[in-house]
Amino acid sequence: MPQPAVRTALAQALSIVFPTWCAGCDRPDIALCEDCLTHLRPVPLTRAVGDVPVRSAVAFDGVAARILRAFKEDGRTPLARPLGQALAAVVAEPPRAGGGTDAVVVPVPSSRAALRRRGYPIAELLARRGGLQPQRLLLPARAAADQRGLHRAERLRNLAGTMRARQVRGLRVIVVDDVVTTGATLGEAVRALRAAGATVVAAATVAATPRRAPP
Repeated sequence: MPQPAVRTALAQALSIVFPTWCAGCDRPDIALCEDCLTHLRPVPLTRAVGDVPVRSAVAFDGVAARILRAFKEDGRTPLARPLGQALAAVVAEPPRAGGGTDAVVVPVPSSRAALRRRGYPIAELLARRGGLQPQRLLLPARAAADQRGLHRAERLRNLAGTMRARQVRGLRVIVVDDVVTTGATLGEAVRALRAAGATVVAAATVAATPRRAPP
């Protein structure tokens, strides 16, 4: 059998045993189709968490949201590369306080429960697959309650003291995460880093949820 035919037969056999589909549109036999990949093309969004500018590659909506959920909740780690590339694009040109290019990329840590459940740290894996060089300088300090259904003030109280930083004194830092919602998680990361002596110049995420007025 010619070599191309062998590869085709193997691919067909694998697709039966390990079926795959596009994370964005469910097209069969492909992890992420070209059409859905365009939804991760950065259209940068900027907001602030306190005095820290946060730059996000895309809105957490539609196809982009489906891809992120597939990566986080369905264990589809190959999606970390295109998602990480979107993250890296906004890390490369963030609105940095005071300018400069010497900032260290520090990922928001996954909680111990999330790490046990998923088996991989979300923000760190995205940064690595995007070609960044993240430094594991933020660690979980205590467990937080489930954030779902909490408003911003409740999230802030729930997350207070859940992170600690190490070996950051004197460093300039860009914090990275997958999604910014209320900003409570990034705010706790900023607090922990500053408490340990770092200067947080910016933050970056793959996506940002639409900002909603509090009830």
